Amino acid sequence: MKHSEPAPSSVTGPDEDLLSLDRERERQLTRTVLRKLDLHVLPPLAIAGLESDTHLRGNQFNIGLAVFYITYIIVELPSNWVLKKIQPNRWLPILVFCWGIVTTLSGLIQNFGGLVAIRMVLGLCEGGILPGIVLYLSTLYKPHELQLRRVAHLTVGVFYASGAFGGLLATAILKMDGVAGEAGWRWIFILEGIATCVIAIGAAIILPASLEAAKFFTEDERSFALHRFRSVHLITASAAVAVRNPSPSTTDPEKVSTEAQAQVYDALKSGEAPVIIHQEEEQFEWREVVRGLLDIQAWVTGFAYFGIIVCLYSFSLFLPTIIAGLGYTGGEAQLRTVPPYIPAVVLTVVVAFMADRYRLRGPIILMCLPFTIAGYILVIAATTNEARYGAVFLIAAGLYPSAPCILSILPNNSSGHYKKATTVALQLAIANTGGFVATFAYTKDQAPRYIKGHSIVLGFVCIAWLLVGANVLYCRWENRARAAGSRQSNIEEYQALWDSGKTRAPIGDRHPDFRYTL
Repeated sequence: MKHSEPAPSSVTGPDEDLLSLDRERERQLTRTVLRKLDLHVLPPLAIAGLESDTHLRGNQFNIGLAVFYITYIIVELPSNWVLKKIQPNRWLPILVFCWGIVTTLSGLIQNFGGLVAIRMVLGLCEGGILPGIVLYLSTLYKPHELQLRRVAHLTVGVFYASGAFGGLLATAILKMDGVAGEAGWRWIFILEGIATCVIAIGAAIILPASLEAAKFFTEDERSFALHRFRSVHLITASAAVAVRNPSPSTTDPEKVSTEAQAQVYDALKSGEAPVIIHQEEEQFEWREVVRGLLDIQAWVTGFAYFGIIVCLYSFSLFLPTIIAGLGYTGGEAQLRTVPPYIPAVVLTVVVAFMADRYRLRGPIILMCLPFTIAGYILVIAATTNEARYGAVFLIAAGLYPSAPCILSILPNNSSGHYKKATTVALQLAIANTGGFVATFAYTKDQAPRYIKGHSIVLGFVCIAWLLVGANVLYCRWENRARAAGSRQSNIEEYQALWDSGKTRAPIGDRHPDFRYTL
């Protein structure tokens, strides 16, 4: 391949000292880099009476919830496309700040029309946040460092499981009922909205735009952080090197040896290899967007997550209502929503640690979701309130560890910034249409047992389990094909695109040495 305008990075590699680091020094720098990233990036990202006071009738409350997902879904893909251009340390805080303002204004709604309007605007503000966080973290951490950090720092997994803490907070704020003549539920929106705006301002100050721009690193730490991040994608960044040297010291992109890295950079310096296009240097191309839209894993995991979302959203939105149907009301009902989340949060963190350590996503979901399935079967068959409440613990225990697992599949299995941006957002856009099902699965006429609602959700969870299994089998099949040399033609196809000027994106996950995480 020939390059008429090679980028500066095409002839420069890591510092020689980085390639000759002893293992102890490398481990020490890794711990330091990860600790600083964890402290400066993750914390800023962690970020009763409504129906009667707004005079809602029939299914108007459900409709008010459902319209949120219309704008939420519409904004997810374009938000991820512009995130890099605007810079994530600006774009994400802007979205969160706007979200906080709209949440505050939610406390002022007076009728059904106001509820619909505010929910649609809230969807516009919130839709880009989760896919943006997933994409942003994938530009700072190596693929198999992501899940634990999302979960442990209230992003992705525990971001969802925050219903536990929300229940406690809501119970406390509801006691402000009557303050300044406002109902307690209004104060929940007003105070949590204001707090969100404050967090957004802090995030804008603290978050780095990229590893290169992180001011909390020393020069040595910054060089090492870039080196360790880029080493994951190094072999898949240069097709011509792989043609001459198709069998590096390992086929696992995360275990590329320093010798292999040095070999690639030596080839670059001698002019024998093409430009390496690092993901942070990649420019927007519609071809990469189309490649993401056609990715089979995005669709399979998207519909699998759809099934999980139906359960996830209906569980968090209607758990207080279900508990009230068991005989608890008001503040006592709010407090009863908290205990089921406690073991779920613990399991979410433990599962995330194991998933990152053993580099597994789908198989862990296949082990977790049966607990949720058993919980729904129990809650349908139970004849006592105690048994139904116990079933809720099973549902949460299998559900919440599964969400961060499925959200980690595409950041691990997509390479190339805009390909990854598209697949991550597409998965969430497909999945979040489950919100429409979730908001109407449980209606008042089903009280107190909600058999129809539970049955609907049970069916979707079973479908999700089957689709996750199908994706695991696909990844295993594709990895075996690549190991057998059946995907070497990908390099020639990519080279033809480059030579014809149709792409300047990295070869990414098309490279035969790229391996999918199961």
